[in-house]
Amino acid sequence: MNFLQQLRQLNFNDIGRWPFVFHAFFVGIFFAIVAIMGFYLIVWQSRMPLLERAEREEQELRQSFEQKQKKAANFSVYKAQLAEIERSFGTMLRQLPGQTEIPNLLVDISQTGLGAGLQEELFQPLDEVRKDFYAEKPIKIRLRGTYHEFGRFVSDIAALPRIVTLHDIEILPAGKDAPADQLILNVTAKTYRYLDENESGAGADKGGAAGKAPTRVGGKPGAAPQGKPQNAAAAKKAG
Repeated sequence: MNFLQQLRQLNFNDIGRWPFVFHAFFVGIFFAIVAIMGFYLIVWQSRMPLLERAEREEQELRQSFEQKQKKAANFSVYKAQLAEIERSFGTMLRQLPGQTEIPNLLVDISQTGLGAGLQEELFQPLDEVRKDFYAEKPIKIRLRGTYHEFGRFVSDIAALPRIVTLHDIEILPAGKDAPADQLILNVTAKTYRYLDENESGAGADKGGAAGKAPTRVGGKPGAAPQGKPQNAAAAKKAG
């Protein structure tokens, strides 16, 4: 209490007569304030960005750890899914013919249209288009027949053991002199083959190994395509 009473009685206009204790007390307070301000300005403000960055990194590492922990917990599930994907990919890859099987496949596509009762007016294999690990072989086809025969042709194409897709489908009237139910089907069929390891230039458009077969106009039911597909059919019959 004496200290507080003496503190109240201090004359701030005559600091020189203060007792030594109060001089030391206020000097200590002054140095404490200076030290605190110096710590705030020099240490705290300069270290705050580092602290905030460390906190952000800690949060990112924590999130990364949680994600990796979840992946590790589901590793067996992911492994099973990968095995299933590889099996499915292998199954689809086996549906892609090799280079030597393309002629026979062209014969099968042609015979599918003829087997559906359609008259084949155009069957023109075009140059291959190479992709990453496979090449697509487009074939321009023009068929004459009825709407139901077209439906049978599409169904039979889908039932082929190899992958064949139909694009740019166009159905037109056959003409004034043709029967009323006769139509013209223009379509681009695409089949695919896998590229051998020694084949290069994936993704570039190059000429196919089979080349462009000659165009055949006015085909009759039961006739095989000309050019290489016809040779393949002959070899198939001879075998």
